[in-house]
Amino acid sequence: MSQVIYKLGDDISTDIIYPGRYMATVLPTETPQFAFADIIKLNERLNTKPVPPGSIIVGGKNFGYGSSREQAVSTLKGHEIIIIARNFARIFFQNSVNLGLQIITCPDIEANEGDALDIRAEEVVNKTNGKSFRIEPIPKARQAIVEAGGLIAYTRKRVMEKASMR
Repeated sequence: MSQVIYKLGDDISTDIIYPGRYMATVLPTETPQFAFADIIKLNERLNTKPVPPGSIIVGGKNFGYGSSREQAVSTLKGHEIIIIARNFARIFFQNSVNLGLQIITCPDIEANEGDALDIRAEEVVNKTNGKSFRIEPIPKARQAIVEAGGLIAYTRKRVMEKASMR
């Protein structure tokens, strides 16, 4: 069971997630401090009160639209949070898979800050309001990449498996 630490609306751009003025900082170990830098309450929560891995941010439609900057994903990955949104922008979605960020497309999600959510294989159950919401599954090949920790980790794993077969 995970808790919603923040709820966002529709059309959250990559510039909201990781403002362009921080683009000189690109190392995944340094980018997390700038997550949602202009949403002061959320940024402070992420940086001053460490949130447990698996905590959730809920978004609306078109989460992650805008530029293709990977830092918008790595900044979230650095906090090991889960993003549940009604849908995701295409490039953000693929960057999330490539970097191993757990994202969940849940078109009808209803959740507020503080709600306890149980993420299951095919649905998200909001334990606070008692409602269940269908998940749009990620294709199995992409899910395997996310579960491995991202594309580099997945590729490394596959190369090692093939090498051990020889």
